[in-house]
Amino acid sequence: MPAISFFTESISYNLPQKLKIKKWIKATIEKEGYKLGELNFIFCSDDYLLTINQQYLNHDTYTDIITFDNSDIAKRIVSDIFISIDRVKENAKTYKTTDFDEVCRIMIHGTLHLLGYKDKGKEAKTLMTQKEDEYLDLRAEAGILI
Repeated sequence: MPAISFFTESISYNLPQKLKIKKWIKATIEKEGYKLGELNFIFCSDDYLLTINQQYLNHDTYTDIITFDNSDIAKRIVSDIFISIDRVKENAKTYKTTDFDEVCRIMIHGTLHLLGYKDKGKEAKTLMTQKEDEYLDLRAEAGILI
């Protein structure tokens, strides 16, 4: 059964409007012509995500998100997406937005990676940002209060 789930590791974090966010993420996946299998968002600390970054990607840097695509069927989403709430809060300050807006942006960014969008190189990054903005604008259709 298709599912979007939310978990925490090494932090206390409560994502607001969970049911509406699930609807919004699922609509994004379907609009891009994919099917939802299982999508897990794991909210964690900087240190927790750094350990994952070092262990699985051999990167020794902090990051806001790591997306693991576990799909074995084309156009079917099965994934674990790890998000550092520490980075989300820092990014929100840097970009002068709310923590909630930033966590939504990071969540849709990871989802877009699963839908085939990249962010390496100027053109790819520009398209990724356009898609992020497009889907962030659709939150209201899912009833998400911003």
